[in-house]
Amino acid sequence: MALMTEKLRAIMALDPDRTEIDFEGVDYSWGQIAKSVRRIETELDRIGLPVEARVGVMLRNRPGHLAAIIAVLSTDRCLVSLNPALPDDKLYADVEGLGLQVIIADATDTMRAGIAEVFSRAGSAVIEIGPRLEGVAMLPGFENPAPGKAAMLSPGVAIEMLTSGTTGRPKHVPLTRAAFDTSFAGFTRYERNRDFADQPQLRSGVTMVNNPLTHIGGIYGCIGALMSGRKIGLLERFTVDGWVAAIKRNKPKVAGAVPSAIKMILEAKVPREDLASLTALISGTAPLSPDIVDEFYATYGIPILANYGATEFAGAICGWNIDDFRAHWAAKRGSAGRLHADIEARIVDPETGAELAPGEEGLLELKGAQLGNDMQWLRTTDRAVIDADRFVFIKGRADNAIIRGGFKVHPDDVVNALNLHPSVREAAVIGVPDERLGAVPAAAIIIKRGAQEPTVDELKSFLKDRLIAYQVPAHFRFLPDFPRTPSMKPSAPGLKALFEVAT
Repeated sequence: MALMTEKLRAIMALDPDRTEIDFEGVDYSWGQIAKSVRRIETELDRIGLPVEARVGVMLRNRPGHLAAIIAVLSTDRCLVSLNPALPDDKLYADVEGLGLQVIIADATDTMRAGIAEVFSRAGSAVIEIGPRLEGVAMLPGFENPAPGKAAMLSPGVAIEMLTSGTTGRPKHVPLTRAAFDTSFAGFTRYERNRDFADQPQLRSGVTMVNNPLTHIGGIYGCIGALMSGRKIGLLERFTVDGWVAAIKRNKPKVAGAVPSAIKMILEAKVPREDLASLTALISGTAPLSPDIVDEFYATYGIPILANYGATEFAGAICGWNIDDFRAHWAAKRGSAGRLHADIEARIVDPETGAELAPGEEGLLELKGAQLGNDMQWLRTTDRAVIDADRFVFIKGRADNAIIRGGFKVHPDDVVNALNLHPSVREAAVIGVPDERLGAVPAAAIIIKRGAQEPTVDELKSFLKDRLIAYQVPAHFRFLPDFPRTPSMKPSAPGLKALFEVAT
């Protein structure tokens, strides 16, 4: 049994009256959570779902969904992440294509138009959960899987995590229990006087969870807080007012925010006293300008501790702690932090694969037990530098993914959606700089001869039915033709230059 499984079971039983979740100003105890967990477990057992079987969960940042996470992981089953923020057609295709015996979702999603027919075609049983722990029941008509539908097992896998599609369409990445144990053990070393192997206990302090649970940063923070026995301040989505209110209410020492959120906090001129409980802010998911770190520190006296990781890594592989920040920020300004002790890393030439010396820029390769690839070198798509003290500096992506406020947008997905419009002959999408979000997608469009040019608002409405909101371009240009390469492909540098003039 993995340490993660043992800890979740043990922590849940320590003090039923202890508050574990603050959600929108309402506290929920371990006893309330455990009641929902047991009800979900009872239904999974009634259906006959074995250990290591795959369970789909439409994850939202709500208390009932934390109970679902615990129910699946603490019984050594595999949680398959489903993203309800996806447009209906993409979510429904996921539901039908994954072969799941059981799906867990709340009424927000079980009431979506047409989803009952999707559940029927998938042959899945459906457990409906209350978003605020108010009830667990089988969805009428979906009490059992379709006759003959066998459980699919994922041995040793804790979560099949849905990526955001950096190198193509989103895919489910299997993250093993062993990988999570190793990752959490490495991350725990950032806390003074604490070891991952410590006996389960309830601790003081609060962990803020405002990143979506469908992304590795959100679910990683959530599971880490549950296992460490800390209260969770849960936000369904980030807003400055909601985040600040939760900080004032829960008084955490450490909180998290993606770079775009940090910029929003600064722009809102949040009073220093509202953040008085904080000794540090943790930021990941996207590169963070050192100028923002300096401005935040000068404004609030709070260091921002960046880290670097990915879904495929089962969490972070390097990061800052407070001691390192105080001792090294001036010299290592702009670094994503120091490599975890159990991670090996090297920089290689992207063409030859030859290892480069410390301080030289190339492609980042990693090796470590938490990567779950039998200790083989894993080549990333990031350009980076590693110095002699094992501090990592991320210089940019080697592929064409756009990082919009921490969310990854793959241009091909946007191009494919644009090309479905009846007036569009050809589309190209590139990333352009944005002061608040880091980068945003921009679309260049060639209209079919004789077709009516749509307005920008019409195009955005068209795309919102086919894409997640953050994938919709922020800028549009209609062109007679694109700048092109000798092979007649749209030229990204040429398009960037056009948008720089236009924006």
